[in-house]
Amino acid sequence: MTELLTRIVSGLVMIAIALAAAVIGGTWFAVLVAAAATMMYYEWSRIVRGWGFHWMVAGFGYALIPALALLWIRERGAHKLEMLLWVFIVTWSTDIGAYFAGRTIGGPKLAPSISPNKTWAGLIGAMIAAGALGAAWILYFDLPDLWLYLAPLFAVGAQMGDLFESGLKRRAGVKDSGSILPGHGGVLDRLDGLVVVATLTVMVQLSGWL
Repeated sequence: MTELLTRIVSGLVMIAIALAAAVIGGTWFAVLVAAAATMMYYEWSRIVRGWGFHWMVAGFGYALIPALALLWIRERGAHKLEMLLWVFIVTWSTDIGAYFAGRTIGGPKLAPSISPNKTWAGLIGAMIAAGALGAAWILYFDLPDLWLYLAPLFAVGAQMGDLFESGLKRRAGVKDSGSILPGHGGVLDRLDGLVVVATLTVMVQLSGWL
């Protein structure tokens, strides 16, 4: 219970900071994104140390691309703030849905050789949570209907991003990417799903489908 409480309190603080910076926008949001991207790259560089220069270059792109995507969504994309908050909602609801469905239902493992704790029930829970909350947000603000169908698909992408980072940590023999976030590990641990959702959102917005 203490571990769960720490996780919840820490998560609420992070959500509050992210929402405040997103609403204010401008320099405040840019500073938060830059700080997060810097920490992501720092943690990545520690994980892949000794793997070769190409891993360091890959980590730079891994941190930079979603950072630019978030800034573009907030400052240049369509429905700026509403879409940025949708990205947050889809990512956070994916994590929450996967966590509680996986813990409550359990069942067959999703990728036991990479992340033994992830289950198919967790993935389905993530899709349902992201689809429901993402849809509610889209309908409330009367945003393009395409995002209704993309929310559960992006939830799958977020889970794949989580598995990718889990694979890196397993290869490196570490449990978490860092310890800066109580109950959550490192910044990389917390933002691996956001990397995918933010990047996919910009790709859709630039694709001309809307």
